[in-house]
Amino acid sequence: MAFNGTWKIDRNENYEKFMEAMGVNVMKRKLGAHDNLKITIQQDGNKFTIKESSTFRTIDIEFTLGVNFAYSLADGTELTGSWNMEGNKLVGTFTRKDNGKELTAHREIIGDELVQTYVYEGVEAKRIFKR
Repeated sequence: MAFNGTWKIDRNENYEKFMEAMGVNVMKRKLGAHDNLKITIQQDGNKFTIKESSTFRTIDIEFTLGVNFAYSLADGTELTGSWNMEGNKLVGTFTRKDNGKELTAHREIIGDELVQTYVYEGVEAKRIFKR
């Protein structure tokens, strides 16, 4: 339940390089790096409800740990996969529908921050949020 709450983006590390590896065009990369993303997380046992609000879209996501679901990134990239809990870390493994390549994501609380780490094609990026 440590994830519960509203988190606002504070800073990014290597996010533009990650978006480039994902095939996001230069204009969308520049905009994406300054999207003012806010995430509201509500956990109830193995069920999560997440609201992502940014400059570009607001989306509600519901998932159960270990159960596959479909998800679209802000740039329209479609994924399928699931989140699981590994210790105190949420670990997501997703497959792109367009090319079958894997994207992994980790969410963990470090100090008073929510750190999201993404890895795609060997490129790692972090997005750090504060309550």
